[in-house]
Amino acid sequence: MLFLAFVPLAVGLVSCASQVRARQPVSYRFEPGRTALLKNGLAYAPRGAPAAVKRALAAGNRLQRMPYKWGGGHSKLLDSGYDCSGTVSYVLRGAGLMRGSLQSNEYFGFGNKGAGKWITIYIRSGHVFMTVAGLRLDTGGPGGRCGPRWKPQTREGTGHVMRHPAGY
Repeated sequence: MLFLAFVPLAVGLVSCASQVRARQPVSYRFEPGRTALLKNGLAYAPRGAPAAVKRALAAGNRLQRMPYKWGGGHSKLLDSGYDCSGTVSYVLRGAGLMRGSLQSNEYFGFGNKGAGKWITIYIRSGHVFMTVAGLRLDTGGPGGRCGPRWKPQTREGTGHVMRHPAGY
């Protein structure tokens, strides 16, 4: 009986070990037709992007002037500010790719393992950010937290677990 008490713990360790981790920095380089264009702080979808990707970019654009707010975006969809996981949840809901919201650590089990073709979620303990059509959406910045912003600057990705919505 004592052995059975440790089975869930062992299963959890196996699933964590099977996660796909980023091995390189997260970098943005505009490629016509393949990546989002960032102009005046707003993201524009490449031609041929799926409708869900266009909706995700539009949702991210709506957050661009919002402040950082711990817990923001979790108890209500339209909030006065958003934290990292509230931001990712808002965009995925706006794209029609999830319901509700998740805390940052809950993203370890979201979607499929590895990088997506259009959307990739990067998770580490206590923080989550995403790329949509190659452009990073993040609440972290120099000097600490800021509100959700599209960020073309390179960010360290090594060690983050990568997940993506199925099909994207």
